[in-house]
Amino acid sequence: MSALMKFLHIAAAITWLGGAGFMLFALRAAAAEQLAPPQRLPLITQVLRRFFAMVWPAIAILLVTGLAMLLRVGMKNAPMGWHLMFGIGLLMFALFGHLYFGPFRRLKLAVTASDWPEGGRRVGQIASLAMVNLVLGALAIAAVIFLV
Repeated sequence: MSALMKFLHIAAAITWLGGAGFMLFALRAAAAEQLAPPQRLPLITQVLRRFFAMVWPAIAILLVTGLAMLLRVGMKNAPMGWHLMFGIGLLMFALFGHLYFGPFRRLKLAVTASDWPEGGRRVGQIASLAMVNLVLGALAIAAVIFLV
């Protein structure tokens, strides 16, 4: 059971962080170079919609598996890195919720209204928040590796 929990936890983290990295460093940059806002922003909106549909289950899996592993050893017996990963993870979940229900919702509205300047601002805001989450994810991984 422990190996399965670790596998699911790592797979969910890879899905979320790997997808964020792809969006930030590959798709967004390529779309900005090749497409004008009327083509770029609907594409990014649809890709984000599909990606976020994968992130929600990844968050649930991370919460369930992380808590299960923490509770199995007991909170007071868990290494400091585990506690840091848990705390950072909760912050990441909250930040993603804000990103999804705030800037992403407004991006969809801007694209529907063909308001390209507003859509561009929202994509920039989403990118900034995603970058913060990517850095937090790296810190959480570092904490569990180096503070065990």
